Amino acid sequence: MRALVSVSDKTGLVPFVQGLQALGWTIIATGGTQRLLEEQGVKTVGISEVTGFPEILDGRVKTLHPKVHGGILARRDLPAHMQTLEEQGIGTIDLVCVNLYPFRQTIAKEGVSMEEAIENIDIGGPSMVRSAAKNWRDVTIVCDPADYGRVLEEIRVNGKTSDETRLQLSAKAYTHTAEYDMCIAGWMRGKAGLNEKLFLEYDLKQPLRYGENPHQSATFYAAMQPAPYSLAFARQIQGKELSYNNIQDANAALNVLRDFDAPFCVALKHMNPCGAAVGQTIEQAWQAAYEADKVSIYGGIVGVNRELTAEVARGMKPIFLEIVIAPSYTPEALEILSAKKNLRVLEVPMQREDQAPMQYVGVNGGMLAQQLDTAMETVKPEMCVTKVRPTDAQLADLDFGWRIVKHVKSNAIAVVRDNHTIGVGAGQTNRVGSAEIALKQAQAAGFAEGLILASDGFLPFGDTVELAAKYGVTAIVQPGGSIRDEESIAKADELGITMLFTGIRHFKH
Repeated sequence: MRALVSVSDKTGLVPFVQGLQALGWTIIATGGTQRLLEEQGVKTVGISEVTGFPEILDGRVKTLHPKVHGGILARRDLPAHMQTLEEQGIGTIDLVCVNLYPFRQTIAKEGVSMEEAIENIDIGGPSMVRSAAKNWRDVTIVCDPADYGRVLEEIRVNGKTSDETRLQLSAKAYTHTAEYDMCIAGWMRGKAGLNEKLFLEYDLKQPLRYGENPHQSATFYAAMQPAPYSLAFARQIQGKELSYNNIQDANAALNVLRDFDAPFCVALKHMNPCGAAVGQTIEQAWQAAYEADKVSIYGGIVGVNRELTAEVARGMKPIFLEIVIAPSYTPEALEILSAKKNLRVLEVPMQREDQAPMQYVGVNGGMLAQQLDTAMETVKPEMCVTKVRPTDAQLADLDFGWRIVKHVKSNAIAVVRDNHTIGVGAGQTNRVGSAEIALKQAQAAGFAEGLILASDGFLPFGDTVELAAKYGVTAIVQPGGSIRDEESIAKADELGITMLFTGIRHFKH
């Protein structure tokens, strides 16, 4: 029996090959793999001894030869195939252990050149993998070091691998080459400026009990590369398994956290902020966010952008929460939260990205792709379009409200004061309806003057401005851009309200 070994990832290789050799296998090896094995005392046959042809072109050509692929692809159950091997002096190759040049790792390096990337595109490796995978009934293909133990044990016990194992390894092999080719194609297409095809790679993170509802099946996949503000790369410290809805809600909370540098806390329910606040400390931010809506926070998610302390944890302890998210926790905070066994406590990396990540949304029979809306404008005095100018205190609240309303489902209205939310209106079919919901919440909480209103879309009529004035709103921030902007500006001037246009909208569907 002969095994051909040619690997880039040499993890666990030596004991695996030593085990094969101890069972009487002949080991054929290439280049660096052969050197490693020989250094470890494993006798090998060089690939050039098999092919009768030297490795050429700096190793670009070494295994692309009939004596390699003939030995792999020949069907042992066809006499004509076996006769051809005998006539041509080709020996069978019964196991192929190959993984590929590190293309993904190469292009991940800062400043990598096209030349370096190209030289890490494997040609012979994928050819051998595909040949062995095609002939899985007769040949065992091993691409993943995690399979070495299983394969070696089956050969030791049964003299060969089982049909079931070889079929599974064949499927893994084709996955290995497919991922490799997608990575190369995606990178090359980016360099060439082509976008008419979309290649996505995700690994199974976990199967989920169900989707949005119990009758829907669902699965959670993670991207190939770690990312900040990502549930896929969070560390779950305690609590029940995440559900589909948990993941959606927690992801929405992370996108809110992404927009704040100062100590900040957000409480979120059904992907909408229900309480949010900035504070001098994370303790102040938590307390203000909680007091913003003590009802809606029940059964919700809370996220902070600073280390979660014991004081915050004590405040959370009496409240029923589904998830708590933070970049880190003090030991005392974790001890307090551990009393709530079902509470999901997540530690999530929150480093800033250099550019906005892509966002993908499935639609029936298709996929939408866009950059995540990471744009965030600081509200400034020069954005004012009314006769009444904003005060410094109003500017701070206008900026805070603008950052919050961005993350509320459209049509979206956020009413804030003193750097915390006091009313949120989400997802209504008209903007006046959203404003009325948010303003009535503020009124019910005892706020009737000095309020700030933020709208994610423009206000084409004076109706929302007029309604806002009745509830004590003194300043409004909105995108502007309607052909009827002058109507809302005139109404604001009439009512003594300051209004600012940011020049950018943040619809969220």
